[in-house]
Amino acid sequence: MGGKLVAGLSITGAIVAFGLIAPPFVGDPFLIRPIGITPPSGEFWLGTTQKGQDIFAQLAVSTTNSLLIGVSVGILSLVLAAFFGIVGAYLGRWLDEGFSLITNIALVIPGLPLIIVISSYVEDRGLAVVALILAFTSWAGGARVLRAVTLSLRSRDYVSAARVAGERSWRIIAVEILPNLLPILASSFVFGVVSAILAEAGLSYLGLGVSSDYTWGRMLYEAQMGSALRSGAWWWFVPPGLLIALLGAALSLINFALDEIVNPKLRAPRRVRPVKAIA
Repeated sequence: MGGKLVAGLSITGAIVAFGLIAPPFVGDPFLIRPIGITPPSGEFWLGTTQKGQDIFAQLAVSTTNSLLIGVSVGILSLVLAAFFGIVGAYLGRWLDEGFSLITNIALVIPGLPLIIVISSYVEDRGLAVVALILAFTSWAGGARVLRAVTLSLRSRDYVSAARVAGERSWRIIAVEILPNLLPILASSFVFGVVSAILAEAGLSYLGLGVSSDYTWGRMLYEAQMGSALRSGAWWWFVPPGLLIALLGAALSLINFALDEIVNPKLRAPRRVRPVKAIA
């Protein structure tokens, strides 16, 4: 568990640091130069596109924007999942039935086609618009998990004792139930960030992602439209694809480590050293 968590946090920290530090020191990623596609050099560390745009500048800005979308979607989807899953399950009765109905409807609606339809009808797709679309189509699965666990926790003795003592519902949820759900909430947040970044990259690759700024997916889309693979301009599509793969792997390692915290049965058994017999 420790190795997975350390490796995941190290890779994620390096990518986040690049996204925070690099953008102020790079040039304009939209600036067009009359030089066409050029390979990496001392002036342009990752070369240029067919329009002469600095790919390193695009990569730095894209890293920041992709991370913003991932974190925003992770937070929004987690808030929605916690509200519909935890609050409804604890209060029960008609509220739980209503929340469960909304969650089930959100689950049966196919997510990817819905995202594509909504994105195709929105002309000006900024970071906030894409984040909202992804968040409102990705919270239902986490809500079902949180509801199931909350139904189990609400019947525990310490929750019943707090209810008998006259504690308010919101305080019982915040003090007695939420602390026991923190590992699941953390795992859901990490999974939401991974899913959001991959979904945004897929949408942008189809030309339905962010239209007003650069993201990793938009870089891949423009590389495809510019025939980068056919012309051998690997420096155009490899960097964003590599960062997507690295961040996805790093967050998956973090998620696996959190799963082992939640479920100790997933932990690898420790090797027991044999005790030497004393002659």
